[in-house]
Order: sequence, then structure tokens, then C-alpha cells
Amino acid sequence: MAKIIYLEHNGTRHEVEVKPGATVMEGARDNGVPGIDADCGGACACSTCHVYVDAAWADRLPAKDSMEEDMLDFAWNPDPARSRLTCQIKVTPELDGLVVHIPEKQI
Repeated sequence: MAKIIYLEHNGTRHEVEVKPGATVMEGARDNGVPGIDADCGGACACSTCHVYVDAAWADRLPAKDSMEEDMLDFAWNPDPARSRLTCQIKVTPELDGLVVHIPEKQI
């Protein structure tokens, strides 16, 4: 299991153990973390699982593919360096301690 830390816009912290192979979105959804809506269920067909990856982790994640890049255009207030869709981040043991910041809203 890898510990993923989700920080809500208001500062509320959620530390969740997520099974390797699951996505960061599934970890949030399955543990009731608010603010990650995941309307498409993880198909990379919306932007409602958008987060800002903590700056300390931004360069440690696999690169975004073109589909994720395209969907991030629809996210609320995307940051070119730190915005990611959590449905596209597969949990691995190397992501233990990953910190993601949930935006004020999803669109």
C-alpha cells in the first residue's frame, strides 16, 4: 500500500492507503475524499478529478500523455506544471507519500 495525501482547498488533510495498481482517483473515490468528482469514472473523458501535484512531486510522476493534456484544457484554473488528472496516475510503491492539492472546484 502507498499513502497518498489529499489536501482539500480549505486545508483539510486526508491520508489514504491506496493499493498499487489503483489510481489516485480511485483512492479518493473509494475513501470518500471530497472534491474529486470523477464524473467519467476514470475514462479520461472529463476533468473532474483534477488536482495540483505538490511541487516536491511534480517532476517525480510519469509524464502526461496527449489525452490527459487535452482534458486538462477543460479543468478549472489549470497549472501547466502541476495540474494532473488523478485517473491517469497509477499508484506504485514509489508514490508513497504523494501529496496532491484539490482545487477549489471542479468543472
